[in-house]
Amino acid sequence: MAPAYQGIETRLMDGDLVNFRVKTAVAQSAAEVSKYAECAAAQYTLIRGYGFLRHVRTNAAEKGGLWSADAVYTISPALPRGSKTIDAEVVVADCGASGIPTV
Repeated sequence: MAPAYQGIETRLMDGDLVNFRVKTAVAQSAAEVSKYAECAAAQYTLIRGYGFLRHVRTNAAEKGGLWSADAVYTISPALPRGSKTIDAEVVVADCGASGIPTV
């Protein structure tokens, strides 16, 4: 059974730092719910007119069959420094092809 998307909460923390809280039902792992957060973060980045994001951290947990992820990313118009940089357009396309909702 595919994960059932339960929604997302987006919160601008400071400047280019954004928090995403995602919930899914029937997810199989922390990695799976973390991918939902990444998809939402990538779409949010494009909506804001930026092209890149950098992963800061993700905390994932399961409770009563409901998986949640609390993730933080920085968004940027140019490729940010660091090893965890992400091209938002590539991620959004991959998420769409995989059937994972974005924002």
